[in-house]
Amino acid sequence: MRLGNVSKPSITVYRAPKDKATGATVIICPGGGYHILAWDLEGTEVAESFNRMGVTAVVLKYRVPVRKGRPRFEAPLQDVQRATGIVRSRSKEWGIDPTRIGVLGFSAGAHLAAALSCNSEKRSYTVLDAADKVSCRPDFVTLIYPAYLVEEGTTRLPPELGLSEAVAPTFIVQTEDDSDLVGGSLFYYLALKQAKVPAEMHLFAKGGHGYGLRPSSAPVTGWPKMVENWLRNLGMLKAM
Repeated sequence: MRLGNVSKPSITVYRAPKDKATGATVIICPGGGYHILAWDLEGTEVAESFNRMGVTAVVLKYRVPVRKGRPRFEAPLQDVQRATGIVRSRSKEWGIDPTRIGVLGFSAGAHLAAALSCNSEKRSYTVLDAADKVSCRPDFVTLIYPAYLVEEGTTRLPPELGLSEAVAPTFIVQTEDDSDLVGGSLFYYLALKQAKVPAEMHLFAKGGHGYGLRPSSAPVTGWPKMVENWLRNLGMLKAM
């Protein structure tokens, strides 16, 4: 299911079952090259998987395609900042922990998740209401086959990915045969380490791009369990 021509952003909340709920929340950013949104493959299916871990999931429908003459991430960054503030401001109402709200993205959505983690001190739009006065810093960041982490043809991180120690712990999954993007993941991981940001990266030989949660014979198909273990080690999946 592909969504295009999204002009009105929105969030869809998938509450964790009460008997499994940990209080943790993940905001999911589907990929699609900033042209479309892979809504089920990298959105709703992922939300249901995190629910099984006891994590409330929020699928973000951000604005696409790229606006002519504007940075491809500009409008989506506004949307994910706004979404994070809304989720954190509703934490008491929704029974979630405001200190355990993370972001997960696929491909272009992973670039968006990284951009949020690097641009959370100030909103990139005019403050609208109380939700925009709440921190939009994610407490953890998960990047699955991320795109656009370096400027094309270089090893330099783009300006929107200015790393500092304030960036949240980051988890990266990538495959060597994702030939156009694997270098970006490697250089971003090194930059995280240089910035003293806790980071974990899993690099697999095969798997390609755009696999989401769909099972395959490639070992990378086990990435959700790796993310779950990482979140447990961070203390994100403890009971409230």
